[in-house]
Amino acid sequence: MNYILFDDSNRSNLLPLAFTRPVCDFRIGILTIREKWEKYVNALTSTLTQDYLSKKHTLKIEKENLLINGSVCPNEDLLNEINELEQNQKLVDGDVLIAARVSDEILNEAIAEKIPLETLDVLKVKSQYDSLKIKKLWDIFQKNGEAIQADFELLTKNRKSQEVSETNQTLGENIFVEEGAKVECAILNSETGPIYIGKNAEVMEGAIIRGPFALCEGSVVKMGAKIYGPTTIGPYSKVGGEINNSVIFGYSNKAHDGFLGNSVIGEWCNLGADTNNSNLKNNYGEVKIWNYSSESYENSGLIFLGLIMGDHSKCGINTMFNTGTIIGVSANVFGGDFPPKFIPSFSWGGAVGFSEFDFEKACEVATRIMERRGKHFESLQRDILLNTFEQTKKHRYIP
Repeated sequence: MNYILFDDSNRSNLLPLAFTRPVCDFRIGILTIREKWEKYVNALTSTLTQDYLSKKHTLKIEKENLLINGSVCPNEDLLNEINELEQNQKLVDGDVLIAARVSDEILNEAIAEKIPLETLDVLKVKSQYDSLKIKKLWDIFQKNGEAIQADFELLTKNRKSQEVSETNQTLGENIFVEEGAKVECAILNSETGPIYIGKNAEVMEGAIIRGPFALCEGSVVKMGAKIYGPTTIGPYSKVGGEINNSVIFGYSNKAHDGFLGNSVIGEWCNLGADTNNSNLKNNYGEVKIWNYSSESYENSGLIFLGLIMGDHSKCGINTMFNTGTIIGVSANVFGGDFPPKFIPSFSWGGAVGFSEFDFEKACEVATRIMERRGKHFESLQRDILLNTFEQTKKHRYIP
């Protein structure tokens, strides 16, 4: 079977994180959604997404195709329902298209005519099971505990953890340490949820961690850090200070003291020393947050909601972020006082005002940052950033 993960019409509600990746490449739990599906179906997937993302995330169409919504996480019951679909049937949960099994003719016609996949004229089958879906940005941290538990069970089934050093204080039995990881003189409490330490990751002395918690491959928790679950630190990241119920996609740093709570940080981001975000209003009121689809602030229904930061964005030391702050892609924020709650992509400045971050200079920064991690800033990545730069121009202040 040919498996294709697709972005549905809800993608616009998941910007700015979806500017630079298909939704299936969001990280929630330990793995990205794509990595979860590929483990469940034991096959590689391709992607049906925006045209400008398709150059990097290619689409493969065969005679028979199984389309799967990239914002939906797998489980055994859902996989069984999908496998039972016959040709020209689709699986739905309310107004959400979960999956569809279609021929190359139907799929090619839908793509050519730009027909939303949700409206495919095929037989509808209603799903009988709940599945974890990402509909809003805050779902990423709100549902992270459930996702960590599911991924922990998937990754550790019939496997044995590396020995946990006796220098650590541990509570509970739900701790799994991958090969090459180092954990010394830390406090690990898995009674509140599983703790997963990835390959070649490190937890330094004095760190205090309450599960559910995932530290992915090559990442570091620095000395004296305090981390409350459910929290995920994606691959090749460094974190310190205090973190509560947050997800860092990967290749990003919050290496110093300061608080990060109820937040999602993309890739190639850096939070300067003593950066703090508010995750609760003083009046305990509902947090409003910028929505790219409506181009206005919307009620989140939450009283705990911190910072959402797109890829390649940075902030200087002592930066303060208000509740429900959205930062786009390749923004550089610095200075005293609280900056606005919506900071457009490729913005440069802070509370006193912003100017446009020159695109070529932004690419120079991205090149330097990625080279430090042994990665090359490829032309395809440049094209994605350039398209994002053009898409978001209308939001920026341009002198």
